[in-house]
Amino acid sequence: MVTLTYSLYIDDENGEMIEQATVEKPLEFLYGAGLMLPKFETHLEGLKQDDPFQIKLESKDAYGELNDNAVVELPRNVFLVNGEFDSELIKVGNTVPMMNSNGQRMNGIVLDVNDENVKMDFNHPLAGEDLFFTGKVVGVREASETEVAQVLSGNSCGCADHEGGCGSCGSDGEDGCSCGC
Repeated sequence: MVTLTYSLYIDDENGEMIEQATVEKPLEFLYGAGLMLPKFETHLEGLKQDDPFQIKLESKDAYGELNDNAVVELPRNVFLVNGEFDSELIKVGNTVPMMNSNGQRMNGIVLDVNDENVKMDFNHPLAGEDLFFTGKVVGVREASETEVAQVLSGNSCGCADHEGGCGSCGSDGEDGCSCGC
């Protein structure tokens, strides 16, 4: 188990800070389990407790390039609930949880709403962005059997509170918890 504090910036250390994991709310994850960006983990390899780090990831090694095919127009009737269109939820700028035809959950950002269609962007919010992490390794230890089992079952969010499984941290992926639940 690796525990980190970090600040995440767009582009470089002079860019906009978009996320922080603090000593009070660190990021804790099972190293090598595939929960983190692969290049991020590669840069952490060999680091020990109290080691500082700076990691620059190009967009292709982070959340990928922007994909024009991930911007789609959906018929307005897709968003009807009991025959009603929820204009409070489906408005420009809102992130809306959805499911594709294979049952895969994904979030889309509403770009435009008109009388017939809703234009949605299903790119990851950080697609197309280079990322810069600066931080410190707070701890490195062997994972318990329970922690390994939670990760293998998909029930670990990556924040420092594993007890109740994913979502137990009460976070929606903000405030330094990169669980995305």
